[in-house]
Amino acid sequence: MDALTKLNVLSGQMSFEPAEERRPDCFVPQKAADHVFVHPAQRPDGKPVKLLKTLLSSACERDCFYCPFRAGRNFRRATFKPEEFASLFQKIHQSGIADGIFLSSGIAGGGVRTQDKLLDTADILRNKFGFRGYIHLKLMPGAEKDQVKQAMLLADRVSVNLEAPNRERLARLAPRKIFFEELLQPLKWVHEIRTTTPPHQAWNGRWPSMVTQFVAGGADESDLELLSTTHWLTRNLRLQRAYFSAFHPVPDTPLENKAAVNPMREHRLYQASFLIRDYGFQVEELPFRGAGELPIDTDPKLAWAQDNLAHTPLEVNRAEIQQLMRVPGIGRKGAEAILKARRGSALRDLSNLRKLGILTERAAPFLLLDGQRPARQASLF
Repeated sequence: MDALTKLNVLSGQMSFEPAEERRPDCFVPQKAADHVFVHPAQRPDGKPVKLLKTLLSSACERDCFYCPFRAGRNFRRATFKPEEFASLFQKIHQSGIADGIFLSSGIAGGGVRTQDKLLDTADILRNKFGFRGYIHLKLMPGAEKDQVKQAMLLADRVSVNLEAPNRERLARLAPRKIFFEELLQPLKWVHEIRTTTPPHQAWNGRWPSMVTQFVAGGADESDLELLSTTHWLTRNLRLQRAYFSAFHPVPDTPLENKAAVNPMREHRLYQASFLIRDYGFQVEELPFRGAGELPIDTDPKLAWAQDNLAHTPLEVNRAEIQQLMRVPGIGRKGAEAILKARRGSALRDLSNLRKLGILTERAAPFLLLDGQRPARQASLF
């Protein structure tokens, strides 16, 4: 199998990974050349990147129940050697097809051996070919601490797929993976290295960001379980973000007859995780229903406001910034604009808020303007 055919096989098999640095609802992979799948994405600094997402190898010795690459499953597999892949990507980059890479792999010969191959590939790109573009490098289950540090010296982002929120749930998805020792420990090492070691050794003088992924619904876990783990990682390990991939069954796997999860659940999990990361919400404040599930038909910020602000609206002219940010239609920039505007005079009309970029149709039901509920035009429908 020639190198381009291998790349076509391996990059085409990456649909199981969620959208890199971008929400799934605005993510469209493009086949930029006959054998190259390129994903329009955003780097952690917000800059756009044409991202090649691929595996170094789809051969895998693990038997994860949900995974299309699980051992023994009958499908076409391919494997690159580090030098072979690095040389191919360098040509792709020089042609202008892709300017960044997301590199993962199936596990063959153990996590340590597989991690060495990923590190060798990144090292060749950085130090032989002088590549200075974006690299997201996966940390394999069971990677050693020195390998984690080496990955951090070469990459812009590193990640470990936790897949499930805790040990018990992981056992239902991937019985041969060990939650604490193989998956959570590398994330802890990333945090330890970032907080105890100066980053000047890294390729760009900065430590990489860190993310993880969950298979939402694969182990019948609740939203509360997923978001509790996300909250802990965000607060304690400075996780940049969590990715959620709604479970869908793969033929010829033990879970092939399990029903697919509603994709809207994935969307609500993203919204709730952003409330935790960016808006100061605690997990226990989120609007869970029943057995720890988020409402599917309402976004969690609106559901929280309906529960907490509908009968006790917030006074715009006195509220603090964190309070304002909890109102639907008001983000951080809008809240900062309100604080600045009210220093000059009280805000008394919705038109004042519209001029500040506030989505007043969403915000008005939960606000007071100078002690009064704002007048709103009744809907014709």
